[in-house]
Amino acid sequence: MHLNEYVRTFGSEISERYGQRIHKISIDAAFTCPNRDGSKGRGGCTFCNNSSFNPNGRQPQPIATQIEAGRRVIRKRTGAHRYMAYFQAYTNTYADPAQLRMLYDSALAEPDVIGMSVGTRPDCVPPPVLDLLQEYQARGYEVWLELGLQSSFDKTLQSVNRGHDYEEYRTAVKAARARGLKVCTHLILGLPGETAWHYGRTLQRVLAEGVDGLKLHPLHVVKGTQLANTWRRGEYQPLKMDEYIRSVADLVELTPAEIIFHRLTGTAATSILLAPQWCSQKWRVLNGIAQELQQRGTRQGCAKQEQQVWNQ
Repeated sequence: MHLNEYVRTFGSEISERYGQRIHKISIDAAFTCPNRDGSKGRGGCTFCNNSSFNPNGRQPQPIATQIEAGRRVIRKRTGAHRYMAYFQAYTNTYADPAQLRMLYDSALAEPDVIGMSVGTRPDCVPPPVLDLLQEYQARGYEVWLELGLQSSFDKTLQSVNRGHDYEEYRTAVKAARARGLKVCTHLILGLPGETAWHYGRTLQRVLAEGVDGLKLHPLHVVKGTQLANTWRRGEYQPLKMDEYIRSVADLVELTPAEIIFHRLTGTAATSILLAPQWCSQKWRVLNGIAQELQQRGTRQGCAKQEQQVWNQ
């Protein structure tokens, strides 16, 4: 049973286009975030400890060194010989365009790097930054703008201290798509106060704005976060794995077949993960999603009729 039999995955899509495996190498370029440095707030999102998705820590090596380290691991594991630079940690457009150009150029100077994914916030993509990304795309690089939305509900965004609202996301997407940039939107399932209805409504809103890719993540509780304190007090209960799997399958069915899923789950290192423990078991979750879709006899995009009814 293979997930890509039911879902259009980024790995399968890009491998098919380039005729070989293409793997992302995570990069920490020492950015910060306006929600941490005082520009919009301090402390960041209630669930944010960047160590949960940043393998390089907070004293990053030069970008070329990080790429070489990632290259060695990936070649040994999969045999891939071409890569995308994934600017992942914190807000990777939160700097002067001249500084961004220097950092992006450093990654793209590697001869086996075909492009980059740039993770950022909807409120940190002013026109000069989008123009820069468009320039790289025009030069033939594979470029993805990854926007962390998480939820389309402003009440939820405020409760987790995101520091932006849904309208800022809409503005960012409109500006990016006007330049022909590919947009991948991040959504979190299991945010406090949200249910499967909220996940579905957020998806419908994102699809209506226009999007090329999606990343789905379960909310997990990690050390060093406000959410961890809430969880310890018994005020937050994470999703169970079967709940997450069912919700992801629902969203996959509602997503048009042309949309690319860059990720269907997220993990955290066991050294910092508090709950739920299944978030450390990536392949168990992915296999569960594939099995759920197989048992339903469905696949991505099969619920287009229901999707149209939802939008009426």
